[in-house]
Amino acid sequence: MKTLKIAVLLSGSGTTMQNLIDRIRQGKLNAQIVIAIADRANTRGLERASEAGIPTALVPREQSATLTEFSERIFGQCRQSQADLVVMGGFLRLIQVPQDFENKVINIHPSLIPAFCGKGFHGLNVHRAVIDAGNKVTGCTIHFADNIYDHGPIIMQCPVQVLDDDTPETLMKRVFEEECRAYPEVIQLFAQGRLRIEGRRVRILS
Repeated sequence: MKTLKIAVLLSGSGTTMQNLIDRIRQGKLNAQIVIAIADRANTRGLERASEAGIPTALVPREQSATLTEFSERIFGQCRQSQADLVVMGGFLRLIQVPQDFENKVINIHPSLIPAFCGKGFHGLNVHRAVIDAGNKVTGCTIHFADNIYDHGPIIMQCPVQVLDDDTPETLMKRVFEEECRAYPEVIQLFAQGRLRIEGRRVRILS
C-alpha cells in the first residue's frame, strides 16, 4: 500500500498533528505529512511542523476578501503538495471544500455530534457546555468535512464517560486521549480504501 500524503490544517498548538507525527515515526501510521497550513501566525503548531521537517504555509483569513478566496488559497497549497487527504486538527475556520477534494477532508470534534457542535464550540467551550448540561456521556467525532461547521458524514464516534468530579480540563484530557487513538485509525482506514459513503452514512468495509 502506498504511503498516504496528508495536509494538516491547524489554528493553534498542533497537538493533534503532533500525535500523527508520533504515530508515523513509530510505524503505526503509513502516512506522510506533506504540509502544515495555519490560519494564524506564530502558532505552536507551525513550530512543531518545522521541528519535524514538515513544510509549512500561513494563510490568514483576514487577507482574503471572501470565504471562496480563502478556501482556494488553502486548497491550492494542498494541491501543490499533492496531498491525498486533508486532515483538520484544531482548525477553527469554515472552509469551502472544492470538488476535487470532496470526501477527502476529515475533521475531528470533541463531542458526540450533533451535540455541542457548530460555530463557537471548540476547546474548553465544548467540555464546559457538556458539564453544565449535566451530560453523563460525551466523546469525540470524526467526520468528513463539508461546507457547514461539524456537519459532514460521520465516520467514527468514541464515547467518554463524564465523571461527577470532572472539570472542563480533566474532561478535555480524557476526550483527547480518545482522539489520539481514533484519528490515526480513521486515517489508516481511508488509506486502505475502507470507507464508503452512502448518503449521510459512512460504512467501514472489512
